Amino acid sequence: MMPLLGKIAQAALMALEPETAHRLTLAAVARAPLPAPAPDPASLRVNAFGLSFPNPVGMAAGFDKNAEVPDALLRLGFGFAECGTLTPLAQAGNPRPRVFRLAQDTALINRLGFNNEGHAAALARLSFRAWKAAGPVGVNVGANKDASDRVADYVLGVRTFAGVADYLAINISSPNTPGLRDLQQGKALDDLLARVLEARDGESAAHGRKPVLLKIAPDVSLTELDDIVRVARARKIDGLIVSNTTLSRPGTLRAKDMAKEQGGLSGAPLFALSTRVLAQTFVRVEKQFPLIGVGGIASAENAFDKIAAGASLVQLYSALVFKGRDLIGGIKRGLAARMAAEGIADVAALTGRDAARWAVA
Repeated sequence: MMPLLGKIAQAALMALEPETAHRLTLAAVARAPLPAPAPDPASLRVNAFGLSFPNPVGMAAGFDKNAEVPDALLRLGFGFAECGTLTPLAQAGNPRPRVFRLAQDTALINRLGFNNEGHAAALARLSFRAWKAAGPVGVNVGANKDASDRVADYVLGVRTFAGVADYLAINISSPNTPGLRDLQQGKALDDLLARVLEARDGESAAHGRKPVLLKIAPDVSLTELDDIVRVARARKIDGLIVSNTTLSRPGTLRAKDMAKEQGGLSGAPLFALSTRVLAQTFVRVEKQFPLIGVGGIASAENAFDKIAAGASLVQLYSALVFKGRDLIGGIKRGLAARMAAEGIADVAALTGRDAARWAVA
């Protein structure tokens, strides 16, 4: 009966405008009497960035923009959850409609534009979490669209959330804030990381040293990727998240009319591109820090391939819109089963195994 009810609810949500469906989903997750999840197999445990993860499957930023349900997401079975993107001041984002489903392609296009309630609202929620589930909660920070000093916005984000986040993600790769991706360029990136890490270190005495991760775009050239990795290694960042949505439109997309919408493409069509860039990043990083792989994960096979391409952890979001909450457990069960079948003891043993192949795929 429960699987049937879940399918009915999923169909009802798909009949609604995407942002309306999202708000209803958030409300349902917040109010559902979710028990603690069953323990994950030991093979799925991951240690990365100085943190312990019960499994490698995380909720990507974008779902819980305002830190409303991080612990509920962990009770759904995620190994970690990332809130945001959060900007210092609340902002409405771009005009609606701004989220589009490409159902034939199991994909989304969004041009949300960092719509969120701002630092203060999220900080209040994270400071008074009623029940802290097992699993890290990260905070993804960004810059207001009209900020005169965008780097200062990131610095403020680090200072604001250092006391409540298990890790901090610096999002300079959204395609929906004009000029934001320019911060991925060598000199600008070096300045950003220098100021952000100085802010993190300044908060360490009070809150402990929180890992800082950088989220990059999948649309970078190899030269640009070389610069990003060079700066990240020189500044001794804790990790990279690869990757955000893409501005490209693969020729294989079937929803041709919808594909013309402006914004970042996520979901299944992003898998190959994001996984190739992930592997190219892994090769360049030379195990100096871990990577989180994001983009197009919709099955246990996708998660396995993403880890084999270089990810220590993976995140998903878009596939949940089309497949529902059962996807979380299905990915974990399938991943553990395939690892056992291939004699792979743990996620660390799989990470990067096929990076060389994926890097030229």
